[in-house]
Amino acid sequence: MLQGFDGPLAFAVFLLACAGLLTMYSSGFDHGTRFIDHGRNMALAGLIMFVVAQVPPQRLMSFAVPLYVLGVALLVAVAVFGITKKGAKRWVNLGVVIQPSEILKIAMPLMLAWWFQKREGQLRPLDFIVAVLLLALPVGLIMKQPDLGTSLLVLMAGLSVIFFAGLSWKLIIPPFLMGVVAIGLLVIFGDTLCAEGVRWVILHDYQQQRICTLLDPTRDPLGKGFHIIQGMIAIGSGGLFGKGFMQGTQTHLEFIPERTTDFIFAAYSEEFGLLGNLFLIASFLFLVLRGLAIALEAPTLFSRLLAGAVTMIFFTYAFVNMGMVSGILPVVGVPLPFISYGGTAMVTLGMALGILMSISKSKRLVQS
Repeated sequence: MLQGFDGPLAFAVFLLACAGLLTMYSSGFDHGTRFIDHGRNMALAGLIMFVVAQVPPQRLMSFAVPLYVLGVALLVAVAVFGITKKGAKRWVNLGVVIQPSEILKIAMPLMLAWWFQKREGQLRPLDFIVAVLLLALPVGLIMKQPDLGTSLLVLMAGLSVIFFAGLSWKLIIPPFLMGVVAIGLLVIFGDTLCAEGVRWVILHDYQQQRICTLLDPTRDPLGKGFHIIQGMIAIGSGGLFGKGFMQGTQTHLEFIPERTTDFIFAAYSEEFGLLGNLFLIASFLFLVLRGLAIALEAPTLFSRLLAGAVTMIFFTYAFVNMGMVSGILPVVGVPLPFISYGGTAMVTLGMALGILMSISKSKRLVQS
């Protein structure tokens, strides 16, 4: 059973878990039992990782279609009779209140990896079109809730599978260039587009406000721009070595909003400084590189695509969270893996790690 553990991957997770516990103890010091709950969530994620690591990739493939269909059905149920909190309809009560969009973080790469595995050696353009449609359905339902953060994670997980399956660069470069041009125009004409009374048809009002706040947080420094401004102040005040463990003034004087969840990176940066940030980035980079190495050495197409997509989930989590706290990306609800407080996200990460462990184990068994 211990063969399910990949040593280098487990070491990277151990480093991140230690950093998460230290940061949660400090940032959650005035939040009651958050530190204890965070440790419990980590233990639960570790148990899930251990269990999933024992499931062979061939068995995981058999769960792909049922899990995807269940996830999409629950998203439809959310749209019809879901529970609304803080203006968003993301939950459904099935005896237990659950957030179905979390299922798609794992179900989406499973489904697309299964789709391309079934067509190995005979891929046609139509197969990629079907894959895009399979991805667009749940992403559209999640965005409608609205939940920009989760839809972004599901989208990136699905696009990673499509890319690793062999999507031509001729199809990748044009939308990439269009995105670069759109960002450039947004920066140049930001004042006009973000003027009062201007509404963007393709985005919800709150999504438009987040982008405009990113371009200029000082538009509303005590309101919508408060998160970004305080996050950047905390990161900058940490300096090279940080203020020291439990010594973060922005953190303990409660200037940092959501300091145990989405903006915990600001609290970490204030106390551990640039050197601490380099350690954290190096740990995430090591985890991602190890995951890609597992994908490269996987024995089947399904395993390679799944391992690559799951690895990119970790990259997307870390990149988006650090980017939004640093003020280079819009603020979205994406936690920092193993650092931020949150049971649902931790369970998802445990499942993702278990999948990587399972694929690594299958590689060693094939070699032996």
